[in-house]
Amino acid sequence: MEEEIKNAIEVLRKGGTILYPTDTVWGIGCDARNKDAVAKVFNIKHRAQYKSMVILVCNETMINRHVKEVPEIAWELLESTEEPLTIIYPEGRMLAQSVIAADGSVGIRMVKDEFCNTLIHKFGKPIVSTSANISGEKPANSFNEIPSEIKNNVDYIVNFRQDVINNVKPSAIIKITLNGEIKIIRK
Repeated sequence: MEEEIKNAIEVLRKGGTILYPTDTVWGIGCDARNKDAVAKVFNIKHRAQYKSMVILVCNETMINRHVKEVPEIAWELLESTEEPLTIIYPEGRMLAQSVIAADGSVGIRMVKDEFCNTLIHKFGKPIVSTSANISGEKPANSFNEIPSEIKNNVDYIVNFRQDVINNVKPSAIIKITLNGEIKIIRK
């Protein structure tokens, strides 16, 4: 695992893209602060530029760094859930502009998965996480289900957990407003 993390970080630091196992499904990732790297991910997925992407962080400090103001209810939700949860926060900042939605919000998931957490912690920056599929198609449940087009276009494929069949679904997504209102986007 350590060697794969080292290799992935080297690619991320150079503005490259990675294909990696996340706490949910396999993901395409890059430095969430690098606009050129994020543009590569959009191209690989054939994703419309107006659709923002989720970023992964490893701790509360990263959330605070990339969200202007975190509503108190968000901390309560993060503490109370064991399942992967993506929260869309108002007023994202210090990220590639295309990661931030048109309304200024940003989707962030704080990972508990050992591989992802260690990767992000050692990289020191949030990483884009978007499912390893062509936009609009079903997410892959295993490495073998990932389309060749994606495998051939990322800069690095993490050689870890490739033989695991993932029965985990994509994370739940909720949107929180500054006044604490919650809207469920995906259960």
